[in-house]
Amino acid sequence: MKSDIHPNYHPIKVIMTDGTEYTTYSTYGSEGDVLRLDIDSKTHPAWTGGDQKLLDRGGRVSRFNSRFAGLMGAAPAADADAPAAAPAKKKR
Repeated sequence: MKSDIHPNYHPIKVIMTDGTEYTTYSTYGSEGDVLRLDIDSKTHPAWTGGDQKLLDRGGRVSRFNSRFAGLMGAAPAADADAPAAAPAKKKR
């Protein structure tokens, strides 16, 4: 292995958005540096299931919705109070 070509791998302290901290090894900064996170698994919508917003750039989403509005209509809801239909009997 060649010498002096690999980055320095050293311990650093990582502080999460809620204040919890842990020590890990990294090539970030120098030994003993502190890495404060702005976004982590406790705050990012990818892990928390946050709201998704659909951007309509150039009217593509609205054009899709208007084009396929009839095909994508919801099925009629069944009446919750009505009795379930009996299954059809097979003829022999």
